Amino acid sequence: MAVSEVRDLADDRVLLGRTSTAERVADILRTRVAEGRFPPGTRLSEDGIGGALGVSRNTLREAFRLLTRERLLVHELNRGVFVRVLAVEDVDDIYRTRRLVECAVVRGLGQPPYPLAALGAAVAAGETAAHAGAWQDVSTANIHFHRELVALAGSARTDELMRGVLAELRLAFHVVGDPRPLHEPYLARNREILDALRAGERTTAERLLARYLDDSRAAVTDAYARAAAAPGNHAG
Repeated sequence: MAVSEVRDLADDRVLLGRTSTAERVADILRTRVAEGRFPPGTRLSEDGIGGALGVSRNTLREAFRLLTRERLLVHELNRGVFVRVLAVEDVDDIYRTRRLVECAVVRGLGQPPYPLAALGAAVAAGETAAHAGAWQDVSTANIHFHRELVALAGSARTDELMRGVLAELRLAFHVVGDPRPLHEPYLARNREILDALRAGERTTAERLLARYLDDSRAAVTDAYARAAAAPGNHAG
């Protein structure tokens, strides 16, 4: 675990407020995983993270337990807590879950117009990052796009479910390595889905999304399997 990442965590200390809880710590760490700050296989230092966030060892351990139940972390006896390394079967299951949830959200939308400002901002952020050649930022913007898409359901429970699922997905992206071939083809498809929703065409948006997720599932699982099989890779 890099020293710079521990120091950077101190910037998130203000998010804890006066009522620092294991749930709030877990949310900070989950976000870090989703943004690729803590890659798969990273050992998480109790002293480093606890000191950066200003929380007790017990609070931090409870946060670790929460994220372990979400399959983002794994505890190895006598070694410590690590960011989980996914198997190919995990990646495939993540996409099955995404298809079930995301398509159901779009299908269940009421009458237009829909509150699409945050979704539009995510699309624009991805396009801007692509223009700058910042492909990790494109990956992050893509995660934000799908998170905001699910948020259209207005369900805190669905939001919570997908935060964990999308954080797991980011673990797969990190193992694959070069994010450009994974995300560049979907920039235009994100905008197509956004445009369909802006036009109130919910059925069209769901059809585009289902095809999108099927294509992405095939591409990511294939790339992940090849990356996991590469010599020296910890995935598998």
